Amino acid sequence: MTQAIDSDVDSLPAWEQNMHAACKNLAFPLNVYAYALILEEGQVDALHYGLFQRDDMSIRQAQQHSTDLILLRLPASPSRILEIGVGLGATFSLLTQQGHQVHGITPDSAQIACLQARFGQQVAVSCQRLEDFEAAAESFDWLLFQESAQYINPLVIFNQALGLLPYGGSILIVDEFALRRTEAHQEGLHLLADILTLADRLGFELVEHIDLSSMAAPTLEHLLRMTHAHRQRLQRDLGLEAGVLAQLDESNRHYRKKYAEGIFGYALLHFRKKTMPKWRVDLLGEQRAAEMLSLFEQVFGHSMSPQLWRWKYGRANSQALGIWRDGRLVAHYGGMSRAILLFGEARTAVQIGDVMVDPAERGVLTRKGPFFLMAATFQERYIGYGKVFLTAYGFPNERAMRVAERLGLYTGVGSVIEIEWKPAGKMPHCLTRLQPIDDWHEIWQTSAIDALWHQMAMELQDAIVGVRDQSYLRARYLDHPEHAYQLVLVVSRFGTGLRGLMVLRHDPHETEIMDLIAPLHAMPLMVSHARRIAGIHGKNRLFLRIPKNFAARFTATGGVQTGEEIPIPTPAWSHAPAAEMLHNHWWLTGGDMDFR
Repeated sequence: MTQAIDSDVDSLPAWEQNMHAACKNLAFPLNVYAYALILEEGQVDALHYGLFQRDDMSIRQAQQHSTDLILLRLPASPSRILEIGVGLGATFSLLTQQGHQVHGITPDSAQIACLQARFGQQVAVSCQRLEDFEAAAESFDWLLFQESAQYINPLVIFNQALGLLPYGGSILIVDEFALRRTEAHQEGLHLLADILTLADRLGFELVEHIDLSSMAAPTLEHLLRMTHAHRQRLQRDLGLEAGVLAQLDESNRHYRKKYAEGIFGYALLHFRKKTMPKWRVDLLGEQRAAEMLSLFEQVFGHSMSPQLWRWKYGRANSQALGIWRDGRLVAHYGGMSRAILLFGEARTAVQIGDVMVDPAERGVLTRKGPFFLMAATFQERYIGYGKVFLTAYGFPNERAMRVAERLGLYTGVGSVIEIEWKPAGKMPHCLTRLQPIDDWHEIWQTSAIDALWHQMAMELQDAIVGVRDQSYLRARYLDHPEHAYQLVLVVSRFGTGLRGLMVLRHDPHETEIMDLIAPLHAMPLMVSHARRIAGIHGKNRLFLRIPKNFAARFTATGGVQTGEEIPIPTPAWSHAPAAEMLHNHWWLTGGDMDFR
């Protein structure tokens, strides 16, 4: 069959020629898999994994077996089915032939072109994401995901299902999952245990769970064999460089290893809508920000501007969850993305902030209450090994910390204290001078600031510290929508050497050192200059917030500890770096607090 394709594609029926052309236009790597299957089998019906019952099965036969498992679980009588991610339409077509009323959605216009080439222009498929899909309540009896659930936030899946399905309606998922987490870097697959927990939390009962891992794993061997056997045709006809296919093969070998180690797996999950939850946890994006701002004013007694909300939660990877009761927002849990160095290794953490619960709902401080539901869901979805954020930190008050510890959500890993000094006189230093920064217009300033940060980072390789390069400083301080900060370079009087950078916030009667970027041995010099500036501004005191484990460096300069300690929490609900590993290692200042 390969020879026939090589020699005379034009002899194929027109619809099949159109189908082959449409498959070439699929996004990478689907275009590779589709074309490899055409070259291997003479046609392509599906792009999902095959389920191999026997060693001698072809990949096309194994793919059909996967689809047969789905068809066997659907009722014989016609049902209303929403297929999310239609692929090349094989399952969609079979469901339609069996008399079901099927609507398909996919965000990939190239997939729709494939369906139209195969089944005609009137096929009932729309180009949209599940996140954006709208239909009348209880419009479908089944939601079907055949290797599409892994690309969709589970909160979207189950919340959409709550509206689209009647009681007794079903979700059927056949897909890859992570069975356990071992790596610090983000992995794309959802953790199976978290999916099962979330389904129960949002009112769905598990009807059936079949582990198909051993049957699915041979697919990877077939993909590796096909890309090797047809490498020249794939490169030539799809216009690919040799290195692109090599990277794809490496990815498939990586997945093969994960399957062999039991880290990745493949499963069929059947859920049934059993109840509508009292408290409904869901994503809170900008389209719902007004609800959050209203709750914020109700809980804290002052307002937050839309600009400040966007500064906190509009940045890449920042996330927020809400709890709704009877359609009204009653709780909020926010997370702001933060690049960190964890013992010298680049990682991504999240600062937890704006945690609030409507006073009328606060009495439920159990594992069934709104605070637990959103905090546990946030950790399950976003925090831990293989997830968006490796770890988290925040600045809860003592009461909130006690509640979170009792519920098993947080564990303490240290505390932040406040150190204060009396402002000093205005006499300038002999060897160093100050140079304020309003914006970096000169290239030397950006490179010099990054050099300062590099020196500081090298000395904090035994600590956990948020990245403080010039890009971060600009976003954190110069671009803040409401607060004004003073950024000051400490420069040698003789020569151009930079000694450090400090960020100050001046309130009516006091000055706070928000940040210090300098080698650790230069911290006393930074404090000395900060005391001078506080004196020049006529303030009553200067203070710095710093974790207790670093306090000695600053009390040695004459500073005195004042005020209450603020606990530093770390996640305890999800599989993340253990508290023992992080204990007394954070470097945090007022600049790490979103409310300062």
